[in-house]
Amino acid sequence: MTYHVKEMFYTLQGEGCRAGRASVFLRFAGCNLWSGLERDRENALCNFCDTDFVGTDGVAGGRFESPQSLALAVRKIWQDAQIGSQELGSVLPYVVCTGGEPLLQLDSALITALHDEKFEIAVETNGSIEAPDGIDWVCVSPKGEVPIVQLTGHELKLVYPQKNALPESFDHLKFEHFLLQPMDGVDVKNNTSRAVQYCLSHPKWRLSLQTHKLLGIP
Repeated sequence: MTYHVKEMFYTLQGEGCRAGRASVFLRFAGCNLWSGLERDRENALCNFCDTDFVGTDGVAGGRFESPQSLALAVRKIWQDAQIGSQELGSVLPYVVCTGGEPLLQLDSALITALHDEKFEIAVETNGSIEAPDGIDWVCVSPKGEVPIVQLTGHELKLVYPQKNALPESFDHLKFEHFLLQPMDGVDVKNNTSRAVQYCLSHPKWRLSLQTHKLLGIP
């Protein structure tokens, strides 16, 4: 399988339960809910996406012809970022597989190759594709009316508000953490207020903020 990668970079996880953790972000190209082209946004199954996942022209992006070659590229980004660090051998390397929709490409062979390079693997998925075994941290972010088939995981992170994806629709699912994340855009202030009020009234849900945007980091 050829893996199509938009970009890879070293940063801090910006949102969710693991916000603040040093990570390699592995952003795959492509999504099953939107082409990524603005002309198609209005009629897309997810029309509020704020991420560029089209093509393979981002930093360290490209086409990788084997799982091993991609895993080695991820390892190099981690190692290059850790040059001079005294903690290189004591910290478990962490990779966040995202997109687009990463489960269009993240398969068992790549999971094995990343584990062979000693990475803990997280995935951020819309939940419409079942995750293969072996992923260490599964974050599902439902989108609109799109049915989700990944019904278990570590965190369910719901962009809020979505008219066709109400928090109470997911309360029964088997996730360890339930998070509301205010939808970005022109109404972000109002959306944040609404998310705060919902979490106060429904303490099963916790607030997730996009701290990377607040801090101006990738």
